[in-house]
Amino acid sequence: MSGLTHKAGNFRYRILALVFMATTINYFDRSIIGVMAPTLQKLFDWSNKDYAAIIVSFKIAYGIGLLFMGGIIDRIGTKMGYTISIVIWSIFGMLHAAIRPAFSLAGFIIARFGLGIGESGNFPAAIKTVAEWFPKKDRAFATGIFDASTSVGAILAPFIVGAIVSVEGSNWQIPFLITGLLSSLWVFLWMRTYQKPEIHPRLSKEELAYINSDSEEETKEKIPWLKLLPKRETWAFSLTTITDGVWWFYLFWGAKFLGEQFGVDIKNIGLPFLIIFIMADTGSLLGGYTSGALIKKGWSVNKARKITMLVCAIIILPVMFVPVIANKWIAVLLIGLGAAGHQSWSINGYTLVPDVFPKKAIASVIGIGKMVGVAVAIIADIALGSVLDTANNSGYLWAFAIAGSSYLIILGFVHLLMPKMTPLDENLNYVHLK
Repeated sequence: MSGLTHKAGNFRYRILALVFMATTINYFDRSIIGVMAPTLQKLFDWSNKDYAAIIVSFKIAYGIGLLFMGGIIDRIGTKMGYTISIVIWSIFGMLHAAIRPAFSLAGFIIARFGLGIGESGNFPAAIKTVAEWFPKKDRAFATGIFDASTSVGAILAPFIVGAIVSVEGSNWQIPFLITGLLSSLWVFLWMRTYQKPEIHPRLSKEELAYINSDSEEETKEKIPWLKLLPKRETWAFSLTTITDGVWWFYLFWGAKFLGEQFGVDIKNIGLPFLIIFIMADTGSLLGGYTSGALIKKGWSVNKARKITMLVCAIIILPVMFVPVIANKWIAVLLIGLGAAGHQSWSINGYTLVPDVFPKKAIASVIGIGKMVGVAVAIIADIALGSVLDTANNSGYLWAFAIAGSSYLIILGFVHLLMPKMTPLDENLNYVHLK
């Protein structure tokens, strides 16, 4: 197998680079409103409940989109499914720039709703792409590479916004238009480059053999949701996505927290976000590398994934103390530690799906699981917005307490639902391993 690895080639990493680019654009687009939240709140006179309603509208649409986008991608294929997703989110992302102050609340709710529908296709398409182009032993690392782009997008947002938009809100429309140009370039490159590995004219036979080295050949028959819902493995993955609400808390409420707690504004949010999301990127790469390296050393997939996730859950615990920290930079470092642990956890959570499900079901299972995570995040946003309006910053105490402790609890339930991570065949029957 080592000889096959050396001769295989690396065209699959060109495909991964495009997934990285798409997810960077996705998170840049998604992060803009969080970075500008304190400024937009003053500019348009939004309450915390108003702001919560705007980001909840995104998450409701994201959840609705996950009901069908994963299934659509499984049915029409990764190439067209990913393209449709990014075209939708780009149109609604640019639509933000057309909103006028008199209709700011309703306008942002509508624009964020459309953005959520489009962005719901990114992760089902991205995970399915990795499953199509990488063998199981490399998927966690490949997922770590593209998932690191979520932090790249989140890092770019404060610096670009800070350079263009004033503290008073002048030029706030321009960042929303930038992503439209980037998305157009991506669609052009994706349509020119992407084909499934087995029919790609630029892929060597050796690399195709390496990609399929630990995967079974599958039929093209589609698996309906009704067959996936009763599976314990579907709900084990869904539990891991509940922590998406923590990541979104950092993304959408992080700038507001730092502004209210330490006086950080739109012009100096860049450095704290740079630290937080570089740490998150480090977590992405280490988390993906670690479990893959353990598998290559002879650990079972079950043990490698879960031990890595356990270490992540322990690393995240100190984030509970952020609201009582008086020093801004210590608080930033603790949030960064929580973000790093989350990214590592998330990558190994994503790879649970291709570890146990056939490729043709991956996007659908990712969609189901992500929808569960979105539903929990919506409830959390509504609760946090209400508490902040009535009890000031005490709501952050509860938010960070949950952010720090939830991972350990969730991992326990995941293990109960899926103790051995036995793979499922294309008919969703358990594969009896030798």
